[in-house]
Amino acid sequence: MSDMSEAPRIEDGMTEAPGGRNFRLLADIPVRMSVEVGSTQMRLAEIMNLAEGSVVELDRQADELLDIMVNGTLVARGEVVTVNGRYGIRVVEIASTDARMAGIERRS
Repeated sequence: MSDMSEAPRIEDGMTEAPGGRNFRLLADIPVRMSVEVGSTQMRLAEIMNLAEGSVVELDRQADELLDIMVNGTLVARGEVVTVNGRYGIRVVEIASTDARMAGIERRS
């Protein structure tokens, strides 16, 4: 993790994306952004035996990038950083258009 307290911020008034596309009509639509660290499959009995201090091994290596999801669709991958003592995520790569569209089509 790195400290991102000096990182530049995106200006609130930004209404035009690179390439000149205007997003003003979409700017106020709320979306849910989440970051997936990993997952695992467990039996209910194993979950019921979890206690304070239990460790659950996930399906991802510690050095792998995390999935950044918007409304359940993969949009990017990134790494954990700290920003003023809080967790943050630095975008390292944007998901391909095919990967993003597959998530949208899956819900249709």
